Amino acid sequence: MGSSYTTSSPSSSKLLFRQLFERESCTYTYLLADVSHPDKPALLIDPVDRTVDRDLSLIKELGVKLVYAMNTHVHADHVTGTGLIKSKLPGVKSIISKASGSKADVLVEPGENIRFGDLFLEVRATPGHTLGCVTYVTGEGPDQPQPRMAFTGDVLLIRGCGRTDFQNFALYLVKGKRIMPHELASLLSQEEAQRSSTSLCIHRQEHEIMFIFTLPKDTLIYPAHDYKGFTVSTVGEETQYNPRLTKDEVIRWPNSGFSDL
Repeated sequence: MGSSYTTSSPSSSKLLFRQLFERESCTYTYLLADVSHPDKPALLIDPVDRTVDRDLSLIKELGVKLVYAMNTHVHADHVTGTGLIKSKLPGVKSIISKASGSKADVLVEPGENIRFGDLFLEVRATPGHTLGCVTYVTGEGPDQPQPRMAFTGDVLLIRGCGRTDFQNFALYLVKGKRIMPHELASLLSQEEAQRSSTSLCIHRQEHEIMFIFTLPKDTLIYPAHDYKGFTVSTVGEETQYNPRLTKDEVIRWPNSGFSDL
């Protein structure tokens, strides 16, 4: 098992930022801290159980105080590290969206802010990969990091997106009508249904997801996974180059660019 981190971040004298990588599941974990605050409060987004010791060691080295361990959604491809972190640092609180149906110390809803020192993250609902997916966006204002940062979990990847056909949240879009998976066969030809019964996926272009693209074009996109060596993108780049955002159509997975998250 290997792991690494990068240090690219927006311009801010307040924000300490680290992008950490867990190679087995190709998961990114993000560390953010307000180092201008006396307490240097910090949070982790999407920690992985395999790399908790690495993350906590880095936090100790950097001299920041972890207050939150957060998830963008319920993960299917790895075990979250929040429980293990809480066992090692009892004062840390776990966070996940209320819509996820999961358990945490803090269940957040869209529109709420998560504050750490004088910095904060906005909670935005972005269901699509799972019902409870949220995107955490750095705050807007002159005292907040610029450009803004969006931690999109699996709902938006770099030049792709997470699967939408599992975890009880596969909503298909056919000719503008949203349907459930069990209704799909009746709308397709018998041949098409048989050929696609286990591999058909439709990218949902819901307004909740598309909110990401109302953010400034220089907003930095930080996903929960990458399999091609990318570390960061922008709203402008993904609007122009992400093949999953160009049109609503029937896509045959896995040869379509969808991740098998």
